[in-house]
Amino acid sequence: MTTKERYRHIIDWFQIHVPEVKSELDYKNPYELLVAVILSAQCTDKRVNITTPAFFEAFPIPEVLAVSFPNVVYTYIKSISYPNNKAKSLIGMAQKLVSDFDGKVPETMEELLTLPGVGRKTAGVILICAFNKPAMPVDTHVFRVANRLGLTDNSKNPEETEKILLKNIPEKLLPIAHHWLILHGRYTCQARKPICGECGLMPWCKYQGH
Repeated sequence: MTTKERYRHIIDWFQIHVPEVKSELDYKNPYELLVAVILSAQCTDKRVNITTPAFFEAFPIPEVLAVSFPNVVYTYIKSISYPNNKAKSLIGMAQKLVSDFDGKVPETMEELLTLPGVGRKTAGVILICAFNKPAMPVDTHVFRVANRLGLTDNSKNPEETEKILLKNIPEKLLPIAHHWLILHGRYTCQARKPICGECGLMPWCKYQGH
């Protein structure tokens, strides 16, 4: 089976069986998404969704968050992993939005990467979910699933995985393809005990429980 054929079969399966999918983070606008994604680093979406309602009530716009203090923000996110560092990043992010972008979340990778607390993966999620722009953020789930399915030929790092997926997945499908891979890794192709018996992608998988 060629790489092109493998991609076609896997994409076809997802389009048939998972035609609609979206981020599991709760948000109403790009600013709220940006906050949620920063908080989600090394933390579950479920925990973030429990935390953000009170946070957004206290800091509904970047201008309010920008003039707060880390010890104040900490009280709203203390149940999240690394709350001290994230409190500082959130305030820095808000200050940058206000000073450089008129309080609006920028829509390019280059501009997003200038924000404190935002790396390439976070920026990619913002581009996909907030602006429906083509990107392929690679987290541990996407990295694992892409390798196991043979989409990336055992790439050694997320950057290499990102380049290969961007090259082989049609641009118009990139936003949904990211969610396909991440949710498949989260619920089926899990790290320690993949549920291979329930996986419809077995005919094209190179891992198959080994």
